[in-house]
Amino acid sequence: MKQEGWWRLASPPLKRFFHPLLLFTAATALQAAGPGVPVKEGRAHWAFQSLNPGKLPEVKRQDWIRNEVDRYILAKLEAAQLQPSPEADRATLIRRVTLDLIGLLPNPDEVRDFVADDSPSAYEALIDRLLQSPHYGERWGRHWLDLARYADTCGVHNDLDRPHAWKYRDYVIESFNHDKPYARFLAEQIAGDEVDGADEQSLVATGFCRNGPSNDDNMGKTPEALAQYRADQMDDVVATTSSVFLGLTVGCARCHDHKTEPILATDYYGLVAVFNGTKPVGMASDKKDKAEVMALVDSGPKVPPTRLLLRGLAASPTEVVPPSMPQVLTTAALQFPPPSEKTSLRRRTLAEWMARQPLVWRVMVNRVWQHHFGVGLVATPSNFGVSGAKPSHPELLDFLASELLANGGKLKPLHKRILLSATYRQQSKAHDRGLQRDPANALLWRMNLQRMEAEVLRDSILTASGKLNVKRGGPGFKPRIRAELLDASQRNKWPVLKNEGPDHWRRAVYIYVKRQLLMPSLELFDAPTTTDSCAVRTQSTLPTQALVMMNDEFVEDQAGCLAQRVITEAANDLSRAVDELFLITIGRPPCEPKQQEALAFLRQRSTATDPASAMKDLAHVLLNSSQFVMVE
Repeated sequence: MKQEGWWRLASPPLKRFFHPLLLFTAATALQAAGPGVPVKEGRAHWAFQSLNPGKLPEVKRQDWIRNEVDRYILAKLEAAQLQPSPEADRATLIRRVTLDLIGLLPNPDEVRDFVADDSPSAYEALIDRLLQSPHYGERWGRHWLDLARYADTCGVHNDLDRPHAWKYRDYVIESFNHDKPYARFLAEQIAGDEVDGADEQSLVATGFCRNGPSNDDNMGKTPEALAQYRADQMDDVVATTSSVFLGLTVGCARCHDHKTEPILATDYYGLVAVFNGTKPVGMASDKKDKAEVMALVDSGPKVPPTRLLLRGLAASPTEVVPPSMPQVLTTAALQFPPPSEKTSLRRRTLAEWMARQPLVWRVMVNRVWQHHFGVGLVATPSNFGVSGAKPSHPELLDFLASELLANGGKLKPLHKRILLSATYRQQSKAHDRGLQRDPANALLWRMNLQRMEAEVLRDSILTASGKLNVKRGGPGFKPRIRAELLDASQRNKWPVLKNEGPDHWRRAVYIYVKRQLLMPSLELFDAPTTTDSCAVRTQSTLPTQALVMMNDEFVEDQAGCLAQRVITEAANDLSRAVDELFLITIGRPPCEPKQQEALAFLRQRSTATDPASAMKDLAHVLLNSSQFVMVE
């Protein structure tokens, strides 16, 4: 809740007159309202219980089972009188799992080799190879950056450059590549200056708390304005930390007790008190010291008192609130240790407490499942509260969370367990019985058909054309944006670029993220706005998407490069070039009718233009096809 406009404009005498009345009215309302769900009652909510995977369910169709995941899925399918779908063919599987784990198309040789290899271990070996690829961190780090509302600029009015922000992005990517234990990953982002072995990288990790929009150069200079700005910045930290790690909407309790959850306003301000002794370092546009990082650190062992703010207004402080965790997750007040010589140790205590919560492990497992299947076992991945969705398979969720804990919080074994299941390997084709009994596919009687995400689409076009620059890390790059769109952002201007080259053909995760001017082609395909944490991207279907794919200069240029690639690799053999073109883009050679149709198209186009241009047109068509954009 931002400060009311009339209050900011009111004169000091008017504020002095109304302030006691506002305090009385708001305090009365706060006490009378109470949370939407009483705390004692809320403690019985399923998500706040100990992990309990239960006994592995008994199923009839034993021949379908590949691991424990399948038992939980099949038990519900059999109860609903549904059968799982057949396994997808090998060409579909390698394309699916490669895009899933590294976000890039498999190359034709990899497809041919996998399709020809009928050994029982071939699929597992494929998964192992992909998990060891440095591209894995680029793919799965992007999912985390959505949650962390990562951007390279401040947004708001001036949209200042953040010259050190990219270090957080690279930290996330490398953490996924090295399979950093989740408890450590969590602790570094919340308390990187307080953890054991703190170093520059753990300081970079606290950029998680700094990624949100800020307005440091335009926030006002009066004590009142500075206090309100500080409260707003703390709100971003508390709301994001609680939704990302705990899957709870604690931020809704800033102004009053939560209306639909067992979360009190004192819970919110108890978490504010945990972060209240911090200060930001590495301010926007600070380019003098190339080694400074953008971080949030303790200003010292002493923390100023935290007061509950009525209606979230810094001008309306009331009672002092000590550091605490949400009462619904505790039965006794958490004891905070004495401060160290340099820090309060409050954030470290929070991180250690979080790592002991079953809720935290459920939330992370659900996020991994969500990105493999398109929807989580809990369909509201950042809301595991009373108002959130119920899990479709609660015992499976707890089984996987228990496994993640048993594996030391490492995600790669979790990926492997899911990907090796028969559930993941199913065809995506629908059938009438499944659509009648479970139209949303909540029981997973087939694989969900998914569209490539914005970054995967761009990267796949570059992979197909053979022009992808695999350079990793470093400051973000700025690809070409149509000149007429650049006027939309007058500050921190985007450069005018007529032609692109290898420096602009890197993976989309490294594109400079400017809040006032998101990359249009990525935004069109539902890349997040970065203003808030994004737990689930929309999957819109718009006419403008097809129009951009048909007319965008980037797609057209890369179609030309793709055409030249297949012509060269096929040594001007037209039939072989068509086979290669299909294999590169959709992962399989064309059937005989499709090949003849493509050859007829090339012959017809060649009468009006040269053969290379005709092949470019065919490549452009395939890049626009649903078989290319969709992942079966």
